Amino acid sequence: MTTEFDLGALLAARGAERYELHGKYLNHQLPRMLHTIGFDKVYERAEGAYFYDAEGADYLDMLAGFGVMGLGRHHPVVRRALHDVLDLSLADLTRFDCQPLPGLLAEKLLAHSPHLDRVFFGNSGTEAVETALKFARRATGRPRVLYCEHAFHGLTTGSLSVNGEDGFRDGFAPLLPDTAVPLGDLDALARELKKGDVAALIVEPIQGKGVHEAPPGYLRAAQELLHKHKALLIADEVQTGLGRTGDFYAYQHEDGVEPDLVCVAKALSGGYVPVGATLGKDWIFKKVYSSMDRVLVHSASFGSNAQAMAAGLAVLTVMENEQIVANARATGQLLKTRLAALTDKYELLADVRGRGLMIGIEFGRPSSLKLRSRWTMLQAARKGLFAQMVVVPLLQRHRILTQVSGDHLEVIKLIPPLIIGEREVERFVDAFTEVMDDAHSGGGLMWDFGKTLVKQAVANR
Repeated sequence: MTTEFDLGALLAARGAERYELHGKYLNHQLPRMLHTIGFDKVYERAEGAYFYDAEGADYLDMLAGFGVMGLGRHHPVVRRALHDVLDLSLADLTRFDCQPLPGLLAEKLLAHSPHLDRVFFGNSGTEAVETALKFARRATGRPRVLYCEHAFHGLTTGSLSVNGEDGFRDGFAPLLPDTAVPLGDLDALARELKKGDVAALIVEPIQGKGVHEAPPGYLRAAQELLHKHKALLIADEVQTGLGRTGDFYAYQHEDGVEPDLVCVAKALSGGYVPVGATLGKDWIFKKVYSSMDRVLVHSASFGSNAQAMAAGLAVLTVMENEQIVANARATGQLLKTRLAALTDKYELLADVRGRGLMIGIEFGRPSSLKLRSRWTMLQAARKGLFAQMVVVPLLQRHRILTQVSGDHLEVIKLIPPLIIGEREVERFVDAFTEVMDDAHSGGGLMWDFGKTLVKQAVANR
């Protein structure tokens, strides 16, 4: 008996049901939210930094799937690698052999991290963090991990215990006995380390929530403190790594920083096959895998699968050959400079910050009475509504997809594909300028939409 399955025919027949299917069988709040803010678009295809609808209109992607699409969508080199690995019919995931692809990818990844020695491959960023937490506890024999306030490290139970956002943690206690310290506060770090039970500090060199950068010198000083107390430094580079901030890793912007464990994921996938990696020092891995009896003490059923490894190898090859990191640095500087120049023009625009192609645009209380009264109305209903008011017209009027940087934050985070250039910068800045002009005019569709958001926020209380 021959089984026939035509994916194209299935999508042609039922693709129009996408929002109904999601509402019925998956997270029912997602389509509700998308309908409310007008994000319920239908994208038919994607390429590079753009989506396309059924009419062929293009939408500029300044979100990159929360940073997953570092090379944009459907990069031909990554796509070819996946075709190749499927056509080879490899004996994959036997569990009791050593395939070449994981070793080759580890070798290539470690070449960008010369102070690290070994890699564990999992399936996601949160799994890379879970691995680092386990390895740090095992290597030091201590139970507690420190994390920074407002941090985001994932949503599985272990990584949630080092998540600095109460909104994600609420309702899932008890979590692991970990402790928050303010980002950049060395005194707070020293006080916790003196208690003698700290295994590690996990830190994002630039926090995704709000786009806040660790102060200059903090990572190096924190590393020295940690090592003095025989604790480890874990760098969470799941979003900031692989070129996002203009260097291969964000921690490399500061001389002398050599984390004991580094977590990567997202862009390593090429946007196709989920993959996460935890890089670490040799002695840490040897503590975890201390004997043949412990050979599988930490493993992942789909870790090191051939498709993920092939995608990762292709991604790193493209990054090296097409100067992706240099492009992120140059294009990011251009975008940040153009946006920062607008802060003097618009009183609602408080700050532009970040590095490379990870940029935060923060809005703040205006000085003029008319705008201030409207700002106060939004803040009373729910903090973060003004940023949402900016995000919506960017999509609806200018076909540019962006995101608010976190709940209750007046910050938009730009994390576009690392392949964008001057054309995309000009398109975004022109659109953003138009939206800001509308917001500062004191009337129009933007503030009418704000009233709708206020009513929705009040109704949800």
